Amino acid sequence: MSAIEELQTLVLTTLEEKGSISNTKELCAPNGEDLDQLALLGALKSLSLEGEEMVHYDSIEGEVWVLTDEGNEIADNGSHEAKVFEAIPIGEKGIEIPELQAQAAKIGQGKAFKNKWITKNGNNVIRAVDSIVDQTRIDLQIIRSTGTHSDPKVLSELKKRKLCDKQKKFSYSVTKGPCFSLTIEKQARDITVEMLQSGEWKNEKFKKYNFDALGILPLGGHLHPLMKVREEFRQIFFEMGFEEMPTNRFVESSFWNFDALFQPQQHPARDAHDTFFLKDPATSTQFPEEYLKRVKEVHSVGGYGSTGYGYDWKIEEAQKLILRTHTTAVSSTMLYDLAQQKEFKPVKYFSIDRVFRNETVDATHLAEFHQVEGVIADKGLTLGDLIGFMDTFFGKMGVKNLRFKPAYNPYTEPSMEIFSYHPGLGKWVEVGNSGMFRPEMLEPMGLDPEVRVIAWGLSLERPTMIKYGIDNIRELLGHKVNLSMIQNNPICRLDK
Repeated sequence: MSAIEELQTLVLTTLEEKGSISNTKELCAPNGEDLDQLALLGALKSLSLEGEEMVHYDSIEGEVWVLTDEGNEIADNGSHEAKVFEAIPIGEKGIEIPELQAQAAKIGQGKAFKNKWITKNGNNVIRAVDSIVDQTRIDLQIIRSTGTHSDPKVLSELKKRKLCDKQKKFSYSVTKGPCFSLTIEKQARDITVEMLQSGEWKNEKFKKYNFDALGILPLGGHLHPLMKVREEFRQIFFEMGFEEMPTNRFVESSFWNFDALFQPQQHPARDAHDTFFLKDPATSTQFPEEYLKRVKEVHSVGGYGSTGYGYDWKIEEAQKLILRTHTTAVSSTMLYDLAQQKEFKPVKYFSIDRVFRNETVDATHLAEFHQVEGVIADKGLTLGDLIGFMDTFFGKMGVKNLRFKPAYNPYTEPSMEIFSYHPGLGKWVEVGNSGMFRPEMLEPMGLDPEVRVIAWGLSLERPTMIKYGIDNIRELLGHKVNLSMIQNNPICRLDK
C-alpha cells in the first residue's frame, strides 16, 4: 500500500468510527507521529473528486511559532549569555576578556552584562551571581513544544533576536461525502490495448485529468557553439554600425551567384564537382532585363575599362538554379538594389549564414558551412581603408597580429588573403579573404564610377573549432555531434 493510500484509509476509517473529523491535527500516523498536512491534503483531494465525492473537507487556517536553526541550537544546548557565564570560573580572579572572547560567543557578553550575571574586575570579567536561570532556553523549549508562548513580549523579543518566527499552518475538518465508502475503487489511468480489444474500456472508470497541474518542466533548449560564436560576430558588426542582410534564400540562380560577380561561365567553380545544381526546378528566368544585357556585354566584349573575357556568354548557364556557394550572392543583389536608389548613400552590410559546396567530407571540410561576410560601399574607398578596417574588425575578435597576402578572386581586384599568427600552432594561419569589388561588377549594376566597395569573408566554423578546442568539423556538425557537448559548453566570449 502506498503512502497516499494509507492516508486515505486512515481518513475513511476515522470517519466511519467518529462520524466526522473536526481537525486533522487530531489524526496520528500508525507510528504515533504527527501527519504531514500537505500529504494529507493530497489524500483528501483524491477522495473528494467531483461526481465521486467520498469525503468533504474545509481548510482550517492557523498560526504557529517555530524556532529557527539558531533557536533550536539554543533550546538544545543553552543560550549564548548562559555559555558566557559558564565560561567564567568561580572566584574573584575570573577570566581575561580576550580569553573569554575566545571561549564564548561575543554576542552573549552584552546580554550577560545586561542580566547582571557578570561584571568587570579590572581587566578581567568575574561572576556577579552564584547561579543563573537560562530563561531564554526555557522559553524556546516551551515554544518548540507548544507552538506559542503565554507572554507576547517574550515572542516579540525572541523574534527580534531571530530565534523564532511565526508561520501559517493549515489543517482540515472532514465530513462524509455522498459517495462515502470504506472501499476505494481504483480508477484506470490510461486506455490499454487489451481494453480496446476486449471492449472493457466501456465499463472502466478512468481517473480524471487535472488540467491545472503544471506537470514536469521540459528540458530547456541549448545554443549550438556555432550560434554562440555567430552571436558574438553579430554584436561586433552591430557595434560598428553594420546592417544585417537577409540571407534566407538558400537557392540562387547562377546569374546572381556567378555572372553578376563577373565570374566567367567556364570557371571551374561552376562545375558539378564544386556546386550543387537543382534538378526540379532546374532554372529561373527572373532577372532585371537591362542589367542582364549589361552583364552579358561585359563578360563577352568588356566595358568600364575592361576587355572582358571574350567568350560567347549564354543565358542558359545563368538561368541554372543552384544551392548558393557563397553569401556574396546576397551581397550582389543588395548592391544592385542600392544602385537603383535615386540618391546614393554609403552603406555597411554584413551576413552570417549557410553556404553549400560539393566538397569531399573530411576532418576540416563539409558540404555545408557558414560564411561571415561584410561589405562597405562609399565613394573614394581605397585598399588602405580595407586594411585599416580589417585591423579594427579582427582586433575586436581578439586577433591582433595580421598579415595580408596578394590573391586572385574573379570579382575583386586587388584581392588579399588575411593571415594571423597562431601561438598554439606556432605558425601563420589563413583567417579570411578580402578585396575591392571590380568596376566590371559594380558599374553594370548602375553604381556611380566613384563608388568603391570593399569586402571580406571568413568561415564561422574555424574560429568556433579553435574557441571550443574541436579538431574535427564532423564533431561540430552532423550526425556524429555529441549532444552533451552542446549542452555543457559555456557561452562564447571572444578574447577581445
